[in-house]
Amino acid sequence: MPEKANNPFAAMPEPDRSCLLYLRHRILQHSPHITEAWKFNTPFYYYKGRWLCFISYHKITRVTYISMVNGGIINHPKLVSEGRKKMKIFYVDTQKDVDVKSLDSILTLSLKLL
Repeated sequence: MPEKANNPFAAMPEPDRSCLLYLRHRILQHSPHITEAWKFNTPFYYYKGRWLCFISYHKITRVTYISMVNGGIINHPKLVSEGRKKMKIFYVDTQKDVDVKSLDSILTLSLKLL
């Protein structure tokens, strides 16, 4: 994990911080071939060097979601396009438990496309 000074998650309020750190951990643990790169204060995730997804957090509204790069061709009830053609997003309520079953299913489907 990046140093606390370089990790925007470290400065976030709870329970958002814990949820975001959990999402990060869950994505990285899904496959040993998933790597992380921080760009624009956002964690981007790659599978064998190919862009997989990124976690987005809006500081004012505190809305959190995972944007799936190949989401446009994944059929999953928890993914929403909201007008996007290529990507779909998986919303996460940081006040509740993460829907791990759906997240794992979406990650598995995404990896099959890469």
